[in-house]
This record gives sequence, C-alpha cells and structure tokens, in this order.
Amino acid sequence: MKTFSLFFLLISTFAFSQSSDELQIKASINSLFDGMKTSDSTKITNAFSKTAVLQTIAKNGEVKNENIKDFAVSISKAVKGSLDERITFSNILIDGNLASVWTPYEFYYQGKFSHCGVNSFQLVKTNNEWKIQYIIDTRRNDNCKK
Repeated sequence: MKTFSLFFLLISTFAFSQSSDELQIKASINSLFDGMKTSDSTKITNAFSKTAVLQTIAKNGEVKNENIKDFAVSISKAVKGSLDERITFSNILIDGNLASVWTPYEFYYQGKFSHCGVNSFQLVKTNNEWKIQYIIDTRRNDNCKK
C-alpha cells in the first residue's frame, strides 16, 4: 500500500506541476483570446508588448502583417461572444525572459466552425509580466479536428 501511495503521489506531482512562468504565459495568451471573445480591445492590446508583431501566413504562403491596434479595434466591433478561438497548449519552451509557445486552434464564428491552424507565439518577460512579442499563425479549412 505504501508503494502505491508513493507512486500515486509522484505521478500526481509530475502530472499537475507547472512552473509559475508557464502558468503566467498561459494566462497572458488566454487573456488575448478572452479579449477577442468579449470584444474588449483594451484586454487585447494589453496582452501585447509595445513593439509586438502580428502576422498570418496565407494559403499561398504569403506572410501578411497586421497592426495590433487596428486588429484590436476590428475585434472590438464584433458582437460579444461571436469570436471563439479554442486553443490547445502543445509546447511551451522558456529560457530566461523568452518563451516560445505553440498552440493548435479551432476558430468558431457565431458558434459555427470557420477554420483551424496553429499559432506560434514568442513572449518576453518585462517588469515581471509575460507579454506577447510576436504571433504568426496558419489558417486552413482542411485537416481540422472538429
């Protein structure tokens, strides 16, 4: 019985332990998507560093840039709850004040599936806060897990 209890304790600790930085990084990224879902431009803007870059890769491979403030304003005009990007944290790498995060996602508009892809985030830790410095994403309608 002692062996089982020790084994269970070790597995539980391993399975549920996340560093404080990992939790803060997830919270920063989730804040962006909460802002999108609630059409809150301030919440969206606050998730980013002052010099952040937002890009997407089109189907033809072209990389398109988007201004963060313009993005936030356009999202703020959406009906609250109509934009729902559902992400999964698949990989978080941290070295000092730099983090790289990979999040596959599914995007729903007004409750209906729109597209899927992957977000690649780079975050920086300044003033004890993790901020999004860079996002690039893919968007597709095929090979999506719905």
